[in-house]
Amino acid sequence: MIRLIVGLGNPGSEYEDTRHNAGFWWLESAARKLGTTLTRDRAYHGLVARINRDAGPLWLLQPQTFMNLSGKSVAALARFFKVAPAEILVVHDELDLPPGQMKLKQGGGVAGHNGLKDILAQIGSADFWRLRIGVGHPGVKSEVVDWVLRKPHPDERKAIVACIDRSLEALPLLIDGAMDRAMMKLHVKPAKAPAAPQPSKPEPAQS
Repeated sequence: MIRLIVGLGNPGSEYEDTRHNAGFWWLESAARKLGTTLTRDRAYHGLVARINRDAGPLWLLQPQTFMNLSGKSVAALARFFKVAPAEILVVHDELDLPPGQMKLKQGGGVAGHNGLKDILAQIGSADFWRLRIGVGHPGVKSEVVDWVLRKPHPDERKAIVACIDRSLEALPLLIDGAMDRAMMKLHVKPAKAPAAPQPSKPEPAQS
């Protein structure tokens, strides 16, 4: 069962629409779907919502520490409420997936993602779940920082938002910890738009 869902991003209007904030976009959409509102809580260095469930409370967290210090926020809440790493789901942008695709995994490395790196350092375990929202890769490693801190092209943004909307269909499964069933929904690639029909060539005139 998941007890804490974290959406990663950077606070501030200048970062609001950048690729690095895909985790924020997801968490805000999840909060709307769950009928709750995120409010600032200084004790946990972020925007927080609590959803009361029969199985126990579910926490939503949007760290306001900037990406590189995300673990400060996550660890503060997780330690106070005794949330185990395996009960945490972190939603973040993923360079290695194209816009419109997403992957769910538990544990593993952080692939240079500074938000994940700080969470791992602060909670002392890589055993948390990750929902990776594809934002694409610029193709050159030296351009990655500028890439994630820029707004996606409109067609990419549309694909990312559609991906987020699709993923929320699996939200009850994620919360309940039915990860195998959630993966079946999440890992389906979006259908490609049908190719436009080619105009038929005119038949040669009869002499």
